[in-house]
Amino acid sequence: MVSVHEPNHAARPVNIEALFPKLGAFRGTTTRLHPRPGRPDAAASSVGGPMLWPADEPWPVCTEPHKRSSGYRIADVRRERQVLADAWARDRPTDEERDLLKELGRRHRQREIADTDPIPLVGLAQLYRRDVPGLPPGPDGCDLLQVFWCPFEAHGPTRYGLAPHVRWRRSDQVTVPLDTPPQPALVGFKGSIAEPCVLHPEVVAAYPYADSLPPRLWRRIDSWEDVEARRAERRGQDEEPPTYHHDLSIPQGFRVGGFPSWRTTDPQAVNCEACATPMNLLLTLDSYEWSGADGSWMPIEEGNIAERLRDRCPTQLTFGRDGLLNIFACQAGPGHPHRWSLQ
Repeated sequence: MVSVHEPNHAARPVNIEALFPKLGAFRGTTTRLHPRPGRPDAAASSVGGPMLWPADEPWPVCTEPHKRSSGYRIADVRRERQVLADAWARDRPTDEERDLLKELGRRHRQREIADTDPIPLVGLAQLYRRDVPGLPPGPDGCDLLQVFWCPFEAHGPTRYGLAPHVRWRRSDQVTVPLDTPPQPALVGFKGSIAEPCVLHPEVVAAYPYADSLPPRLWRRIDSWEDVEARRAERRGQDEEPPTYHHDLSIPQGFRVGGFPSWRTTDPQAVNCEACATPMNLLLTLDSYEWSGADGSWMPIEEGNIAERLRDRCPTQLTFGRDGLLNIFACQAGPGHPHRWSLQ
């Protein structure tokens, strides 16, 4: 069971709603998951932990043809991370560690793997509704959301796309769980493998992405930001002042619900392909847990850790070019196919 924590991030650097009261009409909430390294089991909500999966149900696989015979070994990826963590805890690696890191970091080839062979998908996250405020019910009373992907960026027309896979299930119907899920022999990139993390859900206020606001309101906020930037420059401040986009609207990191962030495209309408109903943001998976002016979304606990040891990416996952993955669900039909957007 995961308990919901009281807010454990620093207070917002600015009360943006006090400055712009009309934002109150657009306020929503999102549940930050705060994944941190741990040892979750299949009965727990987690990122990168064991999935609750029936022993008699086939494990999901990727069958899309693409190159899959060259890549990294999962055991090497995990070992490399541990060696690096140990080394940087002492400020630098030893000569022996450098040699080991060179070996662990090399790609391998298995020529007997064909481009059409099924690849076991890799588990990213599983969330129980009992643990995560704001997680909507799945179809037919399902209480467990599971997210997988193919560990190769080789899909779609560009051949560089991701292939997420979303599965809902009723946890009480898994009577005999699978002990050891299949694993791919190789993975295409190291950021496809999550480190096991336990969750610390926290419900926070959120506001829509800037370009989703009414134009007049956004122009007022934009003007305020310009004034604050000029004031900071006149004072000779090195730190940039907080901004709506980075510090005051949508938090970074793994989270459930709230508003989608559109980092690489303009805001887009996301409608259900089955019934054309507008879809809601279900889950965001992010390459980084916090940033902003002076690390404004950084959990308070991180402030007590030496800067070189602060970990903005505890899951070790990478989405695109250090981006995020938004997963959407249909409002009208929880069983309708999910959609996703890489930002």
